Amino acid sequence: MSKQDKIKQLIDLRTEAKLGGGIKKIESQHKKGKMTARERIEILLDEGSFEEYDMFVTHRCTNFGMDKKKVLGDGVVTGTGTIDGRVVFLYAQDFTVFGGSLSEPYARKICKVMDMAMKVGAPIIGINDSGGARIQEGVTSLAGYADIFQRNIMASGVVPQISAIFGPCAGGAVYSPALTDFIMMTENTSYMFVTGPKVVKTVTGEDITTEDLGGASIHASKSGVSHFLLEDEEEGLMMIRKLLSFLPQNNLEEAPVIECNDPIDRMDDALNEIIPENPNKPYDIKDVIYSLVDNSEFLEVHRNYAKNIVCGFAKFDGRSVGIVANQPSFLAGVLDIDASRKAARFVRFCDAFNVPILTLVDVPGFLPGSSQEYGGIITHGAKLMFAYGEATVPKVTITLRKSYGGAHDVMSSKQLRGDLNYAWPSAEIAVMGAQGAVEVLYGRELSEIEDPQKRAEFVAEKESDYKEKFANPYQAASLGYIDDVIEPRNSRFRIIRAFDMLQTKKDTNPPKKHSNIPL
Repeated sequence: MSKQDKIKQLIDLRTEAKLGGGIKKIESQHKKGKMTARERIEILLDEGSFEEYDMFVTHRCTNFGMDKKKVLGDGVVTGTGTIDGRVVFLYAQDFTVFGGSLSEPYARKICKVMDMAMKVGAPIIGINDSGGARIQEGVTSLAGYADIFQRNIMASGVVPQISAIFGPCAGGAVYSPALTDFIMMTENTSYMFVTGPKVVKTVTGEDITTEDLGGASIHASKSGVSHFLLEDEEEGLMMIRKLLSFLPQNNLEEAPVIECNDPIDRMDDALNEIIPENPNKPYDIKDVIYSLVDNSEFLEVHRNYAKNIVCGFAKFDGRSVGIVANQPSFLAGVLDIDASRKAARFVRFCDAFNVPILTLVDVPGFLPGSSQEYGGIITHGAKLMFAYGEATVPKVTITLRKSYGGAHDVMSSKQLRGDLNYAWPSAEIAVMGAQGAVEVLYGRELSEIEDPQKRAEFVAEKESDYKEKFANPYQAASLGYIDDVIEPRNSRFRIIRAFDMLQTKKDTNPPKKHSNIPL
């Protein structure tokens, strides 16, 4: 064979590999409203940056006639490229080849790029669209999954890991995305579950659709498995690019700093009026966030899940900051099981990847009730406390209004190593609200007052006394628990100056193998 023939052979083999399962399978993929693996990569990465590895890998299985069915690449496209000029490693499962099912060589391809990502210190992106383990291979495909899981675990907290679910992801396959930092799903085309509707029907008798069991909206709103809910794949791929713009390449680096054209001393007079006079009246914490951050740009994480707490990324003077904020317009901003888990996970991610944390506090306490207690609110609430107390990144806290009871401690208080704790003049920092406090403090006196009118007057007087003492930030400030009481409209400048000062902060935890967070 001449040199020219060898080159032609190479070109032909590359062309064959790029077709995956063939034209008919590609057309079938498009009819489902889904892109092919390579189309997804082309949109995700900077133009012309993709370097593919293991294009010529094929399976070695001979069971059930598989030796007569070999496709170059074997159902997954792997390699490296850049996003906004920054190196990433990725794999994209190809549903056109054996339904994207995982074989032993397929798993090795994924493991190879994950190993390289760890060596280089670059994010790992997995695009999932697979029927699961390749049944014809038996236990070797299961071993392949476990090899991937182990690498997910080792990479956790070392390099960012992002999973996009753009098709089926079921059975054991769900655990790789579950081990990563962020999961995004698309409406109507993606689903995740450990056991499918048929097995559920057989075992429990429950009749349920694929969408209701593990669809994108279910995991975005009810289970919290998915962090981002997208309309289509293109929006999902753009979301990955946007998310990475807030993150560092690895745990030894800082997130990229961009030029900021939003004045750091910009004041918003509306902030001085945003807290209602009535302490029980809600307002939208996102209005506060949009006012504070650079160019009103805020990337919310878990937007549809546990809406009583808001988490997400923003820039302050061009630097990435993670924001955790109670949401008074949903369940009064109370902390419950889901909110505690959501915020704890977000805080731990920020801490792992050197992203400073801004906490905006307006919390009346933990949600009472038997369902919360039976569900383990004690343990779950402790997760958030643990996450804040363990975090060594710069932490700035602003109490806007209520900060009551144990929830005050949990929300990045000074005692949990909050670096700078500010309060607005509207802040109320106390063990509990006035009404509950009066019932506890004056229970005996109240029981002795039979006249309703006199009782009401007594309660009003004592509530007024209590509010005068605690419905303000000054007792906490007098003890040094609040570093300064600031004018709301000046908050942006104070936040930026605080994080500037804290850039060289050093905080350490005792030497240990690892902590035992209350799971």
